[in-house]
Amino acid sequence: MRLTDCYNFHDFRRMAKRRLPGPIFDYIDGAADDEVTYRRNSAAFEACDLVPDVLRGVAEVDMSVTVMGQKLAMPVYCSPTALQRLFHHQGERAVAAAAGKYGTMFGVSSLGTISLEEARQISAGPQVYQFYFHKDRGLNHEMMARAKNAGVQAMMLTVDSITGGNRERDKRTGFAIPFKLNLAGMMQFAIKPSWAIDWMTHEAFRLPQLENHVKMDGGALSISRYFTEMLDPSMSWNDVADMVQAWGGQFCLKGIMSVEDAKRAVEIGCTGIVLSNHGGRQLDGSRSAFDQLAEIVDAVGDRIDVMMDGGVQRGTHVLKALSLGAKAVGLGRYYLFPLAAAGRPGVERALETMRTEIERDMKLMGCTSVDQLTRRNLRFRS
Repeated sequence: MRLTDCYNFHDFRRMAKRRLPGPIFDYIDGAADDEVTYRRNSAAFEACDLVPDVLRGVAEVDMSVTVMGQKLAMPVYCSPTALQRLFHHQGERAVAAAAGKYGTMFGVSSLGTISLEEARQISAGPQVYQFYFHKDRGLNHEMMARAKNAGVQAMMLTVDSITGGNRERDKRTGFAIPFKLNLAGMMQFAIKPSWAIDWMTHEAFRLPQLENHVKMDGGALSISRYFTEMLDPSMSWNDVADMVQAWGGQFCLKGIMSVEDAKRAVEIGCTGIVLSNHGGRQLDGSRSAFDQLAEIVDAVGDRIDVMMDGGVQRGTHVLKALSLGAKAVGLGRYYLFPLAAAGRPGVERALETMRTEIERDMKLMGCTSVDQLTRRNLRFRS
């Protein structure tokens, strides 16, 4: 299967599955418990129909948006995700370059495999830094100071991951960082030698944002223990309010799902929220962000930038979210599978595919700009 054979999310997923050892593919593809929420994230869009207008003169389309003070050339961005060089040796370098080429925002994770500073050198475009709240308050402030020094425009605090979700696919293969595979997991690596060759012939795996705190030598803190031992389950709204004040700029909470929490985010001075269930990887059975979008936009959409992610696979999904009032839509697995399949060319092809779909679908909807997308153009099935 070649990259030129990939026309949609499912094609990229199939290509990635052919290249990756099973445990790594399942790490990207899997979710928590029975994976009900993971499936619901995409299915939610199917219960919503688009009602297009015609004869609107759509020769030129402007799909740009402004979110958290950053102008994006299209209304999607590459959500920060962890461990990207595990999927392909180019990792975040490929994503940063592709996002810069297409004029959109990308994010580096606390568990990112290149440094914030290097990411800024690759792309001068909009960038967020995704981080977690640690028991060590000094570490939290150190991470914010480093992001500011690197020129990052917006902080994105993930608030739905004070402990790791129950990801049973990983348990079945023994997947962990550092690697502690069982026999079944090792067999999966043995039958995909090209990944192993890539892994062994490129630079050593690192976590630059955390390398002074999480060592990858197998004798120190592992990724799973990072979530259970370093993150602070006592994190409160007062803690976050202090961080928002200390940052003094664009500050976003990722993982908001209730109206009450959205209102609290406004009250403490956040400038953005991302409705997200972490791609179904945390609390299985939780509501999809798309299903929750309308009531949160109605409650706070005039006071804070509301974004969403989860299950987005098509340009029409993006238009439906924008029509409900989302300012922009985050992509996760949508770019991770093409990254795993082909590195930077894969990510660029995925973003080009999404850009083309959004432009075409806006024309078919009779819209020449994003602000013309409204709930008038939607109908929900009962």
